[in-house]
Amino acid sequence: MISNKNISCILAIETSCDETAAAVYSAEHGIESNVLFSQMELHAQYGGVVPEIASRWHINKIIPIIDQALKVANRSFDTIDAIAITNTPGLPGSLLVGLASAKALAYVYKKPLIAVNHLEGHIYSAHIENEIPFPYLCLAASGGHTSLYIVHSFYSYERIAKTVDDAAGEAFDKVAKLLQLGYPGGPIIESLAREEGFTDTRHYPRLKHTTLDFSFSGLKTAVLYDLVKMGCYSMQQKKLTVEHLSENERTDLNKTVSSSFLVCVGDIFAQRVAKSLALYPDIRAISFVGGVACNKYLQARIAAVAEKHSILAVKPSGQYCTDNAAMIAFVAYKKAQAGLFADLSLDI
Repeated sequence: MISNKNISCILAIETSCDETAAAVYSAEHGIESNVLFSQMELHAQYGGVVPEIASRWHINKIIPIIDQALKVANRSFDTIDAIAITNTPGLPGSLLVGLASAKALAYVYKKPLIAVNHLEGHIYSAHIENEIPFPYLCLAASGGHTSLYIVHSFYSYERIAKTVDDAAGEAFDKVAKLLQLGYPGGPIIESLAREEGFTDTRHYPRLKHTTLDFSFSGLKTAVLYDLVKMGCYSMQQKKLTVEHLSENERTDLNKTVSSSFLVCVGDIFAQRVAKSLALYPDIRAISFVGGVACNKYLQARIAAVAEKHSILAVKPSGQYCTDNAAMIAFVAYKKAQAGLFADLSLDI
């Protein structure tokens, strides 16, 4: 049996999507290193992540990234007590590269293995830098997931809402692709919306159903048909048709649509969070996590709801919002303290 008293330093590996990441966490110093190779530029030409390309680049980068994480932390495997790995959810090929690497290291160096759910990494990521009182509401929003959780402790949480179709981050990317703005869509749309002053001139539809669940496919479709109505998108050719617009008109179109879209997402988030707080009056804080939490406009919308209800609003810093291994290492340390270890039969 593995003693949790012997686990004070953890090497974590994260390869659930298109980031190859490794980090070291210790009980004494916290995050000692957080190293990442992003494939964003490799996938930009396709408007999204191509799984086969992602897994091949993980194979190329996994060992150098692990070596760099150990070097930055000034560690060798002799001073590492356990190996942590993201094993679910994610792209199968990407997950397998990380899992095979973690198993090999655990076997060769005789280290215990700790399995971490990628979503748990995001849920608890705000704890790396913040003291958060339990229970709290967590809004986790990324390219693959958009959910609300009630977090009771480090070992207990419940999902109270999910997306029934597209995730928020996916909707950002798809709208950006419609407008031919580039990938990833989130930062580009926020920048254009800021220039427009975060105004809502297109009045896209908000959610009408009464549950806490999210839905963004209707919003994406509303943007599409709005562009068709404005004569800027051809359903026959399935592409943007803005040749008749001047450069200034094209810029104005991008700003107007981006701003109205972002404000709509902000309204949806704020409404769902406010409704959750009404249903769960014992909530003491709101945490906003995941890649979409990098959006400063959406941060402000969530913070405004928290202020209205006189509770704390927290978020991770940018490096812990997007996919990273530091959040996996942090959760792994908590799991080690609870004696929650895996073995070499672990699968994705």
